[in-house]
Amino acid sequence: MEYVINLGILFLIYAILGLSLNLVVGYTGLLSTAHAAFYGIGAYATAILVATHNVNFFPSMLAGMAASGIAAFLIGMILSRFAGDYYALVSLGFNVIVYSVLLNWQGLTRGPLGIPGISRPSLFGASFSSNASFLVLAFIFFLAAYLISAFIVRSSFGRVLKAVREDETAIQVFGYNTVLYKLAIFVISALLASIAGSLYAAYITFIDPSSFTVMESVFILAIIILGGLSNLRGSVLGAAIMVLLPEALRFAGFPSSIAAELRQVVYGLCLILLMLFRPQGILGEYRL
Repeated sequence: MEYVINLGILFLIYAILGLSLNLVVGYTGLLSTAHAAFYGIGAYATAILVATHNVNFFPSMLAGMAASGIAAFLIGMILSRFAGDYYALVSLGFNVIVYSVLLNWQGLTRGPLGIPGISRPSLFGASFSSNASFLVLAFIFFLAAYLISAFIVRSSFGRVLKAVREDETAIQVFGYNTVLYKLAIFVISALLASIAGSLYAAYITFIDPSSFTVMESVFILAIIILGGLSNLRGSVLGAAIMVLLPEALRFAGFPSSIAAELRQVVYGLCLILLMLFRPQGILGEYRL
């Protein structure tokens, strides 16, 4: 049962990450590869404040969101000068910078040693120390992230984002400042990613920079491409497949001597076949 709860928590964390990134990539058409940076900023803000300064989890989460929001605003101003492949490369560079800071600023982040001793959340005397109670907490934040994302995409703001994706020049003719719209959704996406980072840090109770590399950004991007761009349910489905499928393959009965290698091979083949026959993703409404 604990194993299932563990998978459920990780699935909810990655579902939040998928939802938040889909707002930028799927609905606005901006190929961001910096999501793990905001995920890491939220995680480290919570870890540092909780483990080092004994701050409660929820204020530390707000601090992480503030830090991620400021970082997203600053890098978003720079990214507004770029488009297409250049946008992806610059955002990737930002992820590399954040990872390097986490790895080398040992006085603050302890570098490769990581930060241990992160306590579980508590609120008004109620503790979320057990995995079952933490699953409930993660689900509440996931539900909030989904509802916020759904509200955005169904609003007039969301319709402008889709128009930016389809033809930015045309929407500018009607007087819309597309730079502000792209910057706003980039910051909102970073705030949601920061929440996922705070949840991850509190659940694992230990973090180090290896969880927030460029490859983690690629993994989150794979979640939304697999599940389907410009579809919130696709983000959730993609997270379920990417998190749960490798675990399901543990029970496939492979020989123990090569089980790990075969699981990765089968996992990779499944993803390749899906992209060959459904390149827009399972529930996708937009194709990069």
